[in-house]
Amino acid sequence: MKKPLIKITNLSKSFSGVKALQQVSITINEGEVRCLAGENGCGKSTLIKMISGFYQPDEGSIEINGNSYKNLSPMDAIKEGIQVIYQDFSIFPNLTVAENIALNVQLAQNKRVINWKYVYKVAEEAINKVGINIDLSAKVETLSVADKQLVAISRAILQNAKLIIMDEPTTALTQKEVKSLFSIINELKKEGISILFVSHKLDEVYEICDKITILRNGKNVKDGDIQEIERRKLVEYMTGREIEDNFYQPSIQKDKALLKVDRLSKENGFNDISFELYPGEIMGITGLLGSGRTELAKSLFGLLPVDSGSIFIEEKQVKIKNVHDAIKHQIGYVPEDRLTEGLFLSQSIGKNIVVSVIDRILKKSKLVDNKKMNHEMDKWITDLTIKTPSHKLPVQVLSGGNQQRVVLAKWLATNPKILILNGPTVGVDIGSKAEIHRIIREFAGRGVGVIVISDDISEVIHNCNRILVMKKGKIVNEFQNTAITEQELGQQLSS
Repeated sequence: MKKPLIKITNLSKSFSGVKALQQVSITINEGEVRCLAGENGCGKSTLIKMISGFYQPDEGSIEINGNSYKNLSPMDAIKEGIQVIYQDFSIFPNLTVAENIALNVQLAQNKRVINWKYVYKVAEEAINKVGINIDLSAKVETLSVADKQLVAISRAILQNAKLIIMDEPTTALTQKEVKSLFSIINELKKEGISILFVSHKLDEVYEICDKITILRNGKNVKDGDIQEIERRKLVEYMTGREIEDNFYQPSIQKDKALLKVDRLSKENGFNDISFELYPGEIMGITGLLGSGRTELAKSLFGLLPVDSGSIFIEEKQVKIKNVHDAIKHQIGYVPEDRLTEGLFLSQSIGKNIVVSVIDRILKKSKLVDNKKMNHEMDKWITDLTIKTPSHKLPVQVLSGGNQQRVVLAKWLATNPKILILNGPTVGVDIGSKAEIHRIIREFAGRGVGVIVISDDISEVIHNCNRILVMKKGKIVNEFQNTAITEQELGQQLSS
């Protein structure tokens, strides 16, 4: 029987009278991979910050390696082997791989002069332990997301980690990189290192985790072996409701294509792309990073004008040289990275919604018609069930799922005929994901042609009636969603 590494008993925490955690208890054993799951706002981040000593509990205790703490400090946590790898990895982009991994060791030893030979020796030992090959002299800012994550893991191991908390570790990884990460996690597990794995991706949770703890509204609602909890029941524990997992099957009249692309090519992006999109259809485009899928999306929206080929909208040939052309032809685009490409984070929720339709809410004097503007803002907040007490709040205060709905609202407000969604549910919880899928299907049902670009296999199969597979800039296969399983599609991507 495995020995308990950390025992959390009846932890509670409130902020300004709001209960973030209520009587939460968890035990994590040595060499165990435990998933911490729940919707955004359920208390996961608060719990992580208490385990790492950043927050102090109002009630309860934490026992690590047999040592009991009522007020665990960050230094106590580090000494006990608790390491947190956040989504941004907390590494220094302007420093080298070796510096990021090993300088903390020199600082801990109170060295006044850096021994560079020792730094590189320590860093090399750390990456060898993880089983990776990275140029130690490379600046971290030049690395891929996957390699940055491996640097963070190497640093954690170097600091004698006994529990590594991974917060959404696979959000920006390809399937190949996810498999590599999981291999490393399994090796760490063999060495007795425990992992607290925070994720919304249920396929990955079932693949890598031994146990699961599910939080809802700050309370522990389920704790147990992951393989003993049926997937549908797990979703119900997380959301408090049943979520249908059916296939989207629209009735499409294929007499007139809404969008037709013929032999589109873009240097260093994609080559000889042809397909048709019909009103009410949700067409999926999937492929690994580097397959050309994002470049294709950006070209259709005028961000990367094509080098050759033709685009037809409702059988009329059009030129899309820039974003203005795309909007004129009623094309909307929800980008892959909502934080840097889709939102003005410091601006209000309402302003983010109406920014694409500002011409429509102007008076003859060219001043904003506040009545029209407020109506537009409130309409989309209601229609897309964006959870906020006011459209005046900055959009950065919203959860990931609600931020994504704001980006959707911004483009749906333009009354698009064609909507391109690049990674529409990246980083959002399962409840918000289901709601976004419902919204996408609803607008397709009104005759909008939707293109969903995603490497989330379950998302593509259940929401796209037709799926195109891209590799190395070309479409290599096409499937109806009912004619292929998730496993078969996964094999198509990895082969």
